[in-house]
Amino acid sequence: MYSLLLAIIYIAFVSLGLPDSLVGAGWPVMHQDLEVPVAFAGILAMIIAGGTIVSSLASERVTRRFGAGVVTAVSVGLTAAALVGFSVSGSFWMLCLWAVPYGLGAGAVDAALNNYVAQHYAARHMNWLHSFWGVGASISPFIMSYALTAGLGWSSAYRVVGLLQAVLTVVLIASVPLWGRGNPVVPPGRTDDADEVRETGTGPGAHVPLAHALRIPGVVSILIAFFAYCALESTSILWASTFLVADRDVPPATAAAFASLFLLGITGGRFLAGFFADRVGDRQLIRGGFATVGLGLAMLALPVETDVLALAGLVIAGLGCAPIYPAIIHSTPVNFGRRNSQAIIGIQMAAAYTGSTLAPPLFGVVSAWAGMWIFPLFLAALVALGLLMSERLNRVVAHRLDRVPARS
Repeated sequence: MYSLLLAIIYIAFVSLGLPDSLVGAGWPVMHQDLEVPVAFAGILAMIIAGGTIVSSLASERVTRRFGAGVVTAVSVGLTAAALVGFSVSGSFWMLCLWAVPYGLGAGAVDAALNNYVAQHYAARHMNWLHSFWGVGASISPFIMSYALTAGLGWSSAYRVVGLLQAVLTVVLIASVPLWGRGNPVVPPGRTDDADEVRETGTGPGAHVPLAHALRIPGVVSILIAFFAYCALESTSILWASTFLVADRDVPPATAAAFASLFLLGITGGRFLAGFFADRVGDRQLIRGGFATVGLGLAMLALPVETDVLALAGLVIAGLGCAPIYPAIIHSTPVNFGRRNSQAIIGIQMAAAYTGSTLAPPLFGVVSAWAGMWIFPLFLAALVALGLLMSERLNRVVAHRLDRVPARS
């Protein structure tokens, strides 16, 4: 049963990635059919991001009451309904309406699934699961491409993905009894719930208010680190190709290919990281990931004649990004306790979506003022911020574990 549930969770992570790239893949055609400016994609993105932030912050209370299995099933059902709603929308305001459950479902399932995996499965599975998210995010543009090439229209792509989500919803509903099984990860230095209650002030089954979670030592540091990482990732995905063309005179087709390799580097890197994640540990994965991104950015910034270093640097940066997100999530129960992990992962998801939403347009403003050459420096500042905050958390956790008395 343990393996069966794990297989279902892997499928759920593919499903989690499927809707994420549909809007971007179809928008060049969608905005023409709906007769709205191309910039209106930003409105949809903001509505979806707002929904994910709200549901992420509410995920702890909801998941504690109904359980991760029920929350995951309902959330995937919400995204399925939203995608089918997109497929029958004939106007932009209808898309905005359906974008609300689209975002609410995505945020809740993201927080619930990540916390469940962090508590019940090894670090290798966290990396492989997030690699499967990349598979889903890579598949949906091909679904959209086929629908448009075959003359079926963008709405058919949403319908197909929505129906796939609906099938998964049925599977998840059937699997709800399995979600109560498994042995949660016990953080080093703690052997029972009593230690955790003394340290955090929360008892078994107790709701962890947002204000309380933010006061736990180290939480603000990891939120800033997570914000910085997701800002780095989303800015790279959106602006890397433009930087290569505008600043390095790379042909647009080549730039687009290597920009896509950044994403493939993340997906492939997470798959590879899974083979040694348990031996290396989350802390070293985060530290090494940020350092590798820094190396890639240095290669990207070097003022040399050839484009080879810049293109290779972008791929290396993608590989460096790969383990950071999964390792931050997986280390949460160890760093802050199992009773607090759902609340803190929910806040982390909110910080992630905030960084992903705000950083790309911020860079657009900065680059319009300073020039596109500043792209590697902007990303390097985010790397430095993320590494600084994650190291600060490490010191806080080490100090806290030193104060926990050993038990025989």
